[in-house]
This record gives sequence, C-alpha cells and structure tokens, in this order.
Amino acid sequence: MRKYVGLIHKDDTSDYGVSFPDLPGVVTAGASLDEARELAEQVLAFHVEGLIDDGEAVPEPTSLEQVMADADNRELTTIMVPLRTR
Repeated sequence: MRKYVGLIHKDDTSDYGVSFPDLPGVVTAGASLDEARELAEQVLAFHVEGLIDDGEAVPEPTSLEQVMADADNRELTTIMVPLRTR
C-alpha cells in the first residue's frame, strides 16, 4: 500500500490542516488531529480516484526523508497517509 506524506498546519486560531507535497492543492482540515487524519485519507483517495478516472498519472509518493529535506517543512508535523482506493 502506498503512503503519502501529509503535512500538518496548525495556528492557534485554526483547525488542523493537512496538505500533500506530492499533490499541490489537495488540502483538508479537521477540528482535531484524529479528524484531520481521517479526512486526509478521504481527500487523498478522492483525488487519486479522480486522477485515475481522468486518465492522468498518479504521482509516486515522495519519501519522508525527501520531504523533510525541504527547510520549509522541518517545522511542521508529518503524518503518513495510506492510499485506499477502490
């Protein structure tokens, strides 16, 4: 099963946001970390299924090490989001 790196974004006045370095523009947010993780799995699957339906290539996941090599990502919390598609 492929797993994509999700980056957690959180300010004092915001929900927990999740973005995916491999899929620019794919984001979600939840009131709790657990909800954000659950929604991240859903939005990842939805987006990838859309890519497949449209005949587009699904990018391979970038390793956690490569994502964390970007200085902008070092201050963020990461989660590994499994890709569960049909």
